[in-house]
Amino acid sequence: MRPVNLIPPDERRGEQAPLRTGALVYLVVGAFVAVLIGVTSLVLIGNKINERKTDVVELHHENAATQRKAQRLTSYTQFSTLSKQRVETVRNLAESRFDWERVMREMALVLPDDVWLIDLTATAVPGISFEGGSNGSSGLRDDVAGPALEMNGCAVGQQAVARLVTVLKDIDGVTRVGMTSSELPGEEGGAGTNAGSDSGEDSEDCRTRKFITKFEIVVAFDAAPVPAASSGEVEVTTAEATESSTGSEDEAAEG
Repeated sequence: MRPVNLIPPDERRGEQAPLRTGALVYLVVGAFVAVLIGVTSLVLIGNKINERKTDVVELHHENAATQRKAQRLTSYTQFSTLSKQRVETVRNLAESRFDWERVMREMALVLPDDVWLIDLTATAVPGISFEGGSNGSSGLRDDVAGPALEMNGCAVGQQAVARLVTVLKDIDGVTRVGMTSSELPGEEGGAGTNAGSDSGEDSEDCRTRKFITKFEIVVAFDAAPVPAASSGEVEVTTAEATESSTGSEDEAAEG
């Protein structure tokens, strides 16, 4: 037969006693675990925030140190930039420099004896204006982008002017020679007229004889490099040349 325990369940002891647990215990344990997880999460998040704050402070310090170092090095950077600009300027000037001294020396060698100059203007670029010069009044000068010579003077006849144009082309670097005007006294557009010119009353006109021709010539150096900025100009007034040529003029008049 199967044994039957007749002791009421409430009075049973030992292994036969039923468990006196309910849903409340599980709720308490679950709440405790949830609280534990929440506290742990808060601690971890707080630690992470503190680490980020520490990183931000360190970055601020590093940024400030870098800015101070950059400020100390600013003067060196500015000096380096200025040095490079100066070197580039000097290089451009050296590359665009024109040897006027050589040109004047060669022109003095080829200038005919029956030609004398009233003024000679040398400019590196067109459009340069200065007191006492021709001020780029010639339209031929405006057509030359680089260095050019503008010369005004007189010669013993038109043939002397033609010879001058020919010999000017022999100067090293000359690409073309343009004639602005070549006029005898009394010609249309000429400055000297009749007795006024013959007597020499017009001090600006070198045509003191009827056969003397006044000319305006532009000598171009198109192959020369054009400077990046307008360079200085050179004006040569050949008063001495006029005086020294008076003897040649008188000899030609006597002949």
